[in-house]
Formats: sequence, structure tokens, C-alpha cells
Amino acid sequence: MASFTSTSRRMLIAALALLAAAAAALLVARDQPADAASTHTVKLSADGQGKLKFNKTKLTTTHGKVTLVMTNPSGSGKPHGVAVEGHGVDKDGKTVSPGGASRVTATLKKGTYEFYCPVDGHKAAGMEGKLVVK
Repeated sequence: MASFTSTSRRMLIAALALLAAAAAALLVARDQPADAASTHTVKLSADGQGKLKFNKTKLTTTHGKVTLVMTNPSGSGKPHGVAVEGHGVDKDGKTVSPGGASRVTATLKKGTYEFYCPVDGHKAAGMEGKLVVK
């Protein structure tokens, strides 16, 4: 009878350890965005006529890993880029010539951020907007 009790005790301990591991995994998963493994891509464009503005002044996306892709049309005649700033994030994409595309990727929490062109003077001239992260 003693060996039955010993075996039962080992099985109970193993079951409790498995249950504790499952509970810990659920707690970790709860604190992650539902789509933490995916990247949200948001597209915008510089003005194709050479004005210092984007085609959008407000963008919306979901929290997590976000990539802003800004196309610089051939007709813009100027180099442009895209950057994102706010809530401790400050990242710039590469400045690209007309016909190119600038990208910036950052992990963003819920809140409102600013996107803008990091080329000197372009932001001050109006190449900026709000990025709302839900």
C-alpha cells in the first residue's frame, strides 16, 4: 500500500507542476499584444507636385510592431523620409530621392505619436501628422 501512495503522490506533484507551468504561460501571454508576432504596415506618400506635405495627416494602426512606408513620387523633386516620435520612441527612416521609399519600424504602445519628414525644414513647413495607435 505504501508504494501506491508514493506513486500517487508523485503523480499529484507532476500534475501540479504542469498546472503551474500552464498558468505561468497564460500570464505571460496575457501581457503581450494579441498580434505581437505580426507587423502592421501603414502606407503614406509625399506630395507628387513638390509641396512639403504628405498625402495624409492622420494615420491609425494597432499597437505592436508597426512599419511606416512612405513613397516619394518621382514628381516630388525633393528628397524625403519618414520618422515616428512619441512615448519614448524616436526613430527615423532613411532619406530617399524621388522615386524611392522610406521605411521606419518601431514597437508602439497604445497612444498618439507624431510622424514627420526628418529632412531639415520639412517638418516645420508642414510635413507632419498624427499616428493613432489603438
